[in-house]
Amino acid sequence: MSGQPSAIILASTSVYRAALMEKLGIRFDQVDPDFIEQSVQGETPEAMAMRLAAGKALATSHRLASGLASPAIVIGSDQVAHVGNQSSGYKILSKPGNFENAVKQLQLCSDQWVTYSTAVCLVRQDGAVLSRFCEHYRLRFRKLSNDQINRYLKLDQPYDCAGSIKAEAHGIMLIADSDGQDINTLYGLPLIRLITELKVVGVVIPS
Repeated sequence: MSGQPSAIILASTSVYRAALMEKLGIRFDQVDPDFIEQSVQGETPEAMAMRLAAGKALATSHRLASGLASPAIVIGSDQVAHVGNQSSGYKILSKPGNFENAVKQLQLCSDQWVTYSTAVCLVRQDGAVLSRFCEHYRLRFRKLSNDQINRYLKLDQPYDCAGSIKAEAHGIMLIADSDGQDINTLYGLPLIRLITELKVVGVVIPS
Protein backbone atom coordinates (compact mmCIF):
# COMPACT_ATOMS: atom_id res chain seq x y z
CA MET A 1 0.00 0.00 0.00
CA SER A 2 1.64 3.24 -1.10
CA GLY A 3 0.97 6.77 0.04
CA GLN A 4 -0.40 8.16 3.26
CA PRO A 5 -3.90 6.76 3.95
CA SER A 6 -6.43 9.57 3.93
CA ALA A 7 -8.42 8.11 6.83
CA ILE A 8 -7.63 6.05 9.93
CA ILE A 9 -10.64 4.42 11.58
CA LEU A 10 -10.51 2.95 15.09
CA ALA A 11 -13.21 0.28 15.18
CA SER A 12 -13.93 0.67 18.89
CA THR A 13 -16.03 2.75 21.27
CA SER A 14 -13.49 2.27 24.08
CA VAL A 15 -12.35 5.51 25.71
CA TYR A 16 -9.19 3.67 26.81
CA ARG A 17 -8.20 2.67 23.26
CA ALA A 18 -8.99 6.15 21.96
CA ALA A 19 -6.71 7.67 24.61
CA LEU A 20 -3.94 5.27 23.58
CA MET A 21 -4.36 6.12 19.89
CA GLU A 22 -4.03 9.81 20.73
CA LYS A 23 -0.47 9.11 21.89
CA LEU A 24 0.50 8.46 18.26
CA GLY A 25 -0.18 12.04 17.21
CA ILE A 26 -2.21 11.05 14.15
CA ARG A 27 -5.76 11.99 13.24
CA PHE A 28 -8.29 9.17 13.48
CA ASP A 29 -12.04 8.65 13.68
CA GLN A 30 -13.66 6.37 16.23
CA VAL A 31 -16.52 4.14 15.01
CA ASP A 32 -18.70 1.57 16.74
CA PRO A 33 -17.82 -1.76 15.05
CA ASP A 34 -21.37 -3.05 15.62
CA PHE A 35 -19.92 -6.53 15.93
CA ILE A 36 -21.40 -9.29 18.07
CA GLU A 37 -18.70 -11.00 20.15
CA GLN A 38 -19.22 -14.73 20.59
CA SER A 39 -17.09 -17.39 22.19
CA VAL A 40 -15.95 -20.54 20.37
CA GLN A 41 -15.56 -23.74 22.37
CA GLY A 42 -11.97 -24.93 22.68
CA GLU A 43 -10.50 -21.67 21.38
CA THR A 44 -7.31 -20.38 22.99
CA PRO A 45 -7.32 -16.83 24.41
CA GLU A 46 -4.91 -15.66 21.67
CA ALA A 47 -7.03 -17.18 18.92
CA MET A 48 -10.12 -15.61 20.42
CA ALA A 49 -8.51 -12.15 20.60
CA MET A 50 -7.26 -12.47 17.00
CA ARG A 51 -10.66 -13.56 15.69
CA LEU A 52 -12.54 -10.79 17.48
CA ALA A 53 -10.06 -8.08 16.43
CA ALA A 54 -10.41 -9.15 12.79
CA GLY A 55 -14.18 -9.36 13.13
CA LYS A 56 -14.43 -5.79 14.40
CA ALA A 57 -12.15 -4.42 11.69
CA LEU A 58 -13.86 -6.29 8.85
CA ALA A 59 -17.39 -5.53 10.06
CA THR A 60 -16.51 -1.84 10.18
CA SER A 61 -14.83 -1.76 6.77
CA HIS A 62 -17.74 -3.60 5.13
CA ARG A 63 -20.33 -1.29 6.68
CA LEU A 64 -18.49 1.93 5.88
CA ALA A 65 -16.80 0.96 2.60
CA SER A 66 -18.89 3.26 0.42
CA GLY A 67 -18.30 6.23 2.71
CA LEU A 68 -14.61 5.73 3.46
CA ALA A 69 -12.04 7.84 1.68
CA SER A 70 -9.59 5.86 -0.42
CA PRO A 71 -7.08 4.76 0.68
CA ALA A 72 -8.17 4.21 4.30
CA ILE A 73 -7.21 1.86 7.13
CA VAL A 74 -9.48 0.37 9.78
CA ILE A 75 -7.94 -0.75 13.10
CA GLY A 76 -9.72 -3.47 15.04
CA SER A 77 -8.50 -4.64 18.45
CA ASP A 78 -9.59 -7.02 21.17
CA GLN A 79 -8.18 -8.06 24.52
CA VAL A 80 -8.71 -11.37 26.31
CA ALA A 81 -7.56 -11.61 29.93
CA HIS A 82 -7.14 -15.08 31.39
CA VAL A 83 -5.62 -17.23 34.09
CA GLY A 84 -4.32 -20.77 33.61
CA ASN A 85 -2.67 -22.38 30.59
CA GLN A 86 -3.30 -24.95 27.88
CA SER A 87 -2.52 -27.94 30.10
CA SER A 88 -4.50 -26.78 33.15
CA GLY A 89 -7.24 -25.05 31.18
CA TYR A 90 -7.97 -21.36 30.64
CA LYS A 91 -10.33 -19.21 32.65
CA ILE A 92 -11.36 -16.14 30.65
CA LEU A 93 -11.81 -12.95 32.66
CA SER A 94 -14.44 -10.83 30.94
CA LYS A 95 -15.57 -7.36 32.01
CA PRO A 96 -17.23 -7.94 35.40
CA GLY A 97 -20.02 -5.40 34.98
CA ASN A 98 -20.75 -5.11 38.69
CA PHE A 99 -19.25 -5.29 42.18
CA GLU A 100 -20.19 -8.91 42.87
CA ASN A 101 -18.58 -10.26 39.71
CA ALA A 102 -15.48 -8.11 40.27
CA VAL A 103 -15.05 -9.59 43.76
CA LYS A 104 -15.16 -13.12 42.31
CA GLN A 105 -12.61 -12.23 39.62
CA LEU A 106 -10.13 -10.71 42.05
CA GLN A 107 -10.50 -13.68 44.38
CA LEU A 108 -9.60 -15.88 41.41
CA CYS A 109 -6.64 -13.65 40.49
CA SER A 110 -5.23 -13.54 44.02
CA ASP A 111 -1.62 -14.82 44.09
CA GLN A 112 -1.87 -15.76 40.39
CA TRP A 113 -0.35 -14.68 37.07
CA VAL A 114 -2.95 -13.14 34.75
CA THR A 115 -2.20 -12.84 31.03
CA TYR A 116 -3.63 -10.05 28.88
CA SER A 117 -3.59 -11.06 25.20
CA THR A 118 -4.28 -8.05 22.98
CA ALA A 119 -4.76 -8.56 19.24
CA VAL A 120 -4.84 -5.99 16.45
CA CYS A 121 -6.02 -6.31 12.87
CA LEU A 122 -5.44 -3.67 10.18
CA VAL A 123 -7.68 -3.83 7.13
CA ARG A 124 -8.04 -1.67 4.04
CA GLN A 125 -11.34 0.01 3.21
CA ASP A 126 -12.09 -2.82 0.74
CA GLY A 127 -11.70 -5.44 3.47
CA ALA A 128 -8.21 -6.65 2.54
CA VAL A 129 -6.28 -7.66 5.67
CA LEU A 130 -2.98 -5.77 5.88
CA SER A 131 -1.66 -7.01 9.23
CA ARG A 132 -2.68 -9.19 12.18
CA PHE A 133 -0.77 -9.68 15.40
CA CYS A 134 -1.20 -10.42 19.10
CA GLU A 135 0.93 -9.19 21.99
CA HIS A 136 0.88 -10.40 25.61
CA TYR A 137 1.41 -8.75 28.99
CA ARG A 138 1.32 -10.57 32.33
CA LEU A 139 0.56 -9.40 35.86
CA ARG A 140 1.11 -11.35 39.07
CA PHE A 141 -1.42 -10.35 41.67
CA ARG A 142 -0.56 -10.15 45.34
CA LYS A 143 -2.32 -12.48 47.75
CA LEU A 144 -5.49 -10.49 48.34
CA SER A 145 -7.79 -10.53 51.34
CA ASN A 146 -11.50 -9.86 50.94
CA ASP A 147 -11.05 -6.54 52.77
CA GLN A 148 -8.33 -5.49 50.30
CA ILE A 149 -10.54 -6.43 47.37
CA ASN A 150 -13.53 -4.53 48.75
CA ARG A 151 -11.48 -1.41 49.46
CA TYR A 152 -9.91 -1.45 46.02
CA LEU A 153 -13.20 -1.86 44.16
CA LYS A 154 -14.66 1.12 45.97
CA LEU A 155 -11.70 3.22 44.81
CA ASP A 156 -11.46 2.37 41.10
CA GLN A 157 -14.83 0.72 40.34
CA PRO A 158 -13.19 -1.18 37.42
CA TYR A 159 -16.39 -2.85 36.27
CA ASP A 160 -15.69 -2.18 32.58
CA CYS A 161 -12.16 -3.65 32.77
CA ALA A 162 -11.28 -7.27 32.06
CA GLY A 163 -9.77 -8.78 35.20
CA SER A 164 -11.42 -6.13 37.40
CA ILE A 165 -8.36 -3.92 37.68
CA LYS A 166 -7.16 -0.51 36.52
CA ALA A 167 -3.41 -1.01 36.83
CA GLU A 168 -2.80 2.57 35.71
CA ALA A 169 -4.74 3.81 38.76
CA HIS A 170 -5.11 2.41 42.31
CA GLY A 171 -4.96 -1.13 40.90
CA ILE A 172 -1.17 -0.95 40.97
CA MET A 173 -1.46 -1.68 44.70
CA LEU A 174 -2.69 -5.18 43.85
CA ILE A 175 0.30 -6.08 41.65
CA ALA A 176 3.39 -7.97 42.82
CA ASP A 177 5.18 -8.41 39.48
CA SER A 178 4.78 -7.91 35.73
CA ASP A 179 6.20 -9.27 32.50
CA GLY A 180 5.93 -7.91 28.96
CA GLN A 181 7.44 -5.65 26.31
CA ASP A 182 4.79 -2.94 26.05
CA ILE A 183 2.70 -1.74 29.01
CA ASN A 184 0.15 -0.39 26.52
CA THR A 185 -0.71 -4.00 25.69
CA LEU A 186 -2.13 -4.25 29.19
CA TYR A 187 -4.14 -1.07 28.68
CA GLY A 188 -5.72 -2.34 25.46
CA LEU A 189 -3.54 -1.46 22.45
CA PRO A 190 0.11 -2.58 21.88
CA LEU A 191 1.43 0.72 20.55
CA ILE A 192 5.06 -0.28 19.93
CA ARG A 193 4.06 -3.01 17.45
CA LEU A 194 1.16 -0.95 16.10
CA ILE A 195 3.49 1.93 15.18
CA THR A 196 5.72 -0.50 13.24
CA GLU A 197 2.80 -2.01 11.35
CA LEU A 198 1.24 1.37 10.54
CA LYS A 199 4.53 2.61 9.11
CA VAL A 200 4.72 -0.47 6.88
CA VAL A 201 1.34 0.37 5.31
CA GLY A 202 2.24 4.01 4.75
CA VAL A 203 1.04 5.85 7.84
CA VAL A 204 3.36 8.68 8.84
CA ILE A 205 3.88 8.73 12.62
CA PRO A 206 5.17 12.11 13.88
CA SER A 207 8.55 11.85 15.60
